[in-house]
Amino acid sequence: MAQFFKAKPNRSKQLSSKLSLAVTQLDHLGAGIAHDQGKIVFISGALPGETVQVQLTEQKKKFSRAKLLKVEKPSSERVEPACPHYASCGGCDLQHLDIEAQRAHKARALQELVAKFAQTQASEVCDTLSDSPWHYRRRARLATWFDRNTKHISLGFRASSSSDVVEIQSCAVMTKPLSGLIPDLAYLLNQLSGKKALGHVELTQADNGIFVVLRITKALSDKDRERLAAFGESKVLNLVLQDDNAETEHLSGNGEQPFYCLGDSDTELKFSAGNFIQVNAAVNQAMVKQAVDWLNPQADERVLDLFCGIGNFSLPLAKSGAEVIGVEGVPAMVAQAALNAQHSGLDKVSFFHADLSADLSQEPWLGKVDKMLIDPARAGAYESMLSLKKLKPKALVYVSCNPASLARDSEVILKQGYALKKIALVDMFPQTHHLESMALFELDK
Repeated sequence: MAQFFKAKPNRSKQLSSKLSLAVTQLDHLGAGIAHDQGKIVFISGALPGETVQVQLTEQKKKFSRAKLLKVEKPSSERVEPACPHYASCGGCDLQHLDIEAQRAHKARALQELVAKFAQTQASEVCDTLSDSPWHYRRRARLATWFDRNTKHISLGFRASSSSDVVEIQSCAVMTKPLSGLIPDLAYLLNQLSGKKALGHVELTQADNGIFVVLRITKALSDKDRERLAAFGESKVLNLVLQDDNAETEHLSGNGEQPFYCLGDSDTELKFSAGNFIQVNAAVNQAMVKQAVDWLNPQADERVLDLFCGIGNFSLPLAKSGAEVIGVEGVPAMVAQAALNAQHSGLDKVSFFHADLSADLSQEPWLGKVDKMLIDPARAGAYESMLSLKKLKPKALVYVSCNPASLARDSEVILKQGYALKKIALVDMFPQTHHLESMALFELDK
C-alpha cells in the first residue's frame, strides 16, 4: 500500500487565544516574565507590574513565548520610546523603560547571574559607569536591501529576529552627525546605477572626522564613483569603498585612518574597517580608567592583556611603566596595536597573535604574570581561565559584554583560589538589554 507523508502540525508554533497575564519581572535579555498554567511566559516589550494582553507564539515543555498585543495596566516606569522606528527596528529593545529603571534592572540581572552560577557575591558593588542615554553610538553598521520590483534600495537596521531591513531616517542612539547623515546618504545610494552591488554601510565618528565605508560586491562605474566622491567632499567625509577582498579605495578625504584618543591626546588609537572598537566613547574612557585603577599596575610588574584588540587597555596600562603583553586572535588588530604603541612612544608593551580558545601553556610570551586583564567577546574566556592555576596573577580584571559567560567563567576563576572583590555595571548600550560589566578578582592569600 502506498504511503504518503503528511506533515505533523508544529504545536510549538501554534497561536493561542488571547490571554491576560501579570508580568512579575524582566529576564536578563529584557523580556517580561509572566506565568500561565505553571509555565514561564517570556513577553518582549512587557514590564514588571503590568497586566498585558498577549498571544502565545511558541510553546515548549517548560516555557512559552508570547507576542504583546496590549498593555492593559502600564507600569509607572513605562515611557514613550523616543525613536519613531522603535516598533519595527531591531536595534534597540528597552526604549519603553525609564533609563534609571533600565540601569537598575541590568545591575540586578548581573548580580543575580553571577550569584546563581558562581555561588558568590562581590565584596563591593561599585557605581554604574554611564553617560548620556541618547546619541552615544559613534559607530554603526547599516544594512541595505534592494527591491527588484521598485528598484529602490533601503538603508537601515535589521528587524528584530528577522533578516528584513527596516528603512530608517534617523537613529536616536547614534551620534547626531551620523544620524543626520542617514537621509542624504540613502538618497545618494538610490541615485547610483550600480546600487544592486551595494552591501552594508559602516558609519564611524572618529576623533579625526566622519568615515563612511561602503561595501561593494562588484566594481562601480566611474560615474557612480564620481557621485560618491562629490558627496563625500560636500559633506566633508572620508568616503571609502571596500570590496569582497577587503581592499579599500578612498574616494574623498585625506586617506588617513580613523582614530580615537584615550584620556589625553598622546594616547591615540588608530583602527580600520572591521577592527573592533567600543562604540560608546565616553563610557569607554571611564571603563579604561577604572580598569587601570583597579589593577593598579606598578613599574616592576608584568601585566597580561588577553583579547587586547588594538590596544584599548594595553596602552593605558603600559603608561604606568609596567611591562604589558597584549594578545589577540585577529592578526590585523595585533599589527595595528603594535603601530599604536609605537606611535604613542610606548616601548614596554608587546603584542602577539594567538588562538585564545586553545592551550596557551607553550606560548613563548607567557612567562611570569603579576596581573591580568581580559576583555573577551560574548563567548567569554573559559579556555583562557583554565590557565590561571599555572599563572597565578595577583589580580584579574574581567571586562565582559555577556553576563552569562562572565557568570560561567567566574565559577572557574573562583575554583582556582580567587575571590570576587568588586563588580560594576558598565552601561555601554543604553536603550538596549545589552550590558557590559567589570569584575575584579584577587588571589586569596
